[in-house]
Amino acid sequence: MHDITVLVLEGSFGSGVAATLDILRAACAIAPRVGAPIPRWRICSIDGGPVRLHSGLLVETARLPRRAVSDRSVWVVPGIGVNNRHDVHTFRTRQDVQGVVGALQAHARKGGRIAAGCSAVFLLELADLLKGRRVTTAWWLAPILQQMNPECQVDAANMVCSDGQLITAGAAFAQKDLMLHILNELCGAKLVDLLSRFLLVDAREAQSQYVVPEVLASGDELVAKIVARIEERLPEMPSISGLAAEFLISERTLARHVNKATGKNPTALLQAIRLRKARTLLEQSRMSVEDIAAAVGYSDSTALRRLMRKSTGNSPRQYRR
Repeated sequence: MHDITVLVLEGSFGSGVAATLDILRAACAIAPRVGAPIPRWRICSIDGGPVRLHSGLLVETARLPRRAVSDRSVWVVPGIGVNNRHDVHTFRTRQDVQGVVGALQAHARKGGRIAAGCSAVFLLELADLLKGRRVTTAWWLAPILQQMNPECQVDAANMVCSDGQLITAGAAFAQKDLMLHILNELCGAKLVDLLSRFLLVDAREAQSQYVVPEVLASGDELVAKIVARIEERLPEMPSISGLAAEFLISERTLARHVNKATGKNPTALLQAIRLRKARTLLEQSRMSVEDIAAAVGYSDSTALRRLMRKSTGNSPRQYRR
């Protein structure tokens, strides 16, 4: 019996697969030190044999059993080399992807748990497993996923989301956060704490601090112009009605464009732009927190501190350090 099945596809991210395997091997070595269960795992693909990763590396796999009667393992699917809408649609037509989708559906029907990181979450969408679920994915792919499946809640701010049978994670290096989450469930917090110390891995709860608003806006010329206009007007904060009037559209039309391009409402987009500017100033200047708050449109630093803690888990001074 296995606790974890790592399911690899042609073109999977080398970093995601390597992080998964390295963390599992380290967990096996460390578990006896804290009296934790030693995780049992296997690495599989649809047909077995060597699988070429996105980086060109090869990984040896076993063939995924076609008729597993009792498979209680968590299936872990690392991210795939998919970066935009075109890649997503091309990826969905691959023959091996169709085989993986069928296997995921069968595993889910039997009550099995599935964990997917980054772009691999689109496999769960293709398998029709996301309805009513709260999930995450790479933040720049979140609007695409939300448009493809309006019946799920795409929470791109979080690094890891666990909802029922599904566990999902954000962009590529969130794979390590995903694996620590799974090992915490399977083997306990003591193992994960010691593992994090050995591997120098810090707990990260949010992707929101990494979001670049203009990247989210790419593909929608109007929203790109709105983002640029907000940035150039800082520290003045335009109202939503003022922005709509400036671009000769209704507030409803503005909100629809922003939501379609970014997955956010206009107020959340404003906050993301302010946060990014504040982070840049914290990283690249010696301005005081109070002056930075003023530079991004806050009358005092309390609101900035609250926003930073909510989005990054740190105060401005902690973030700067």
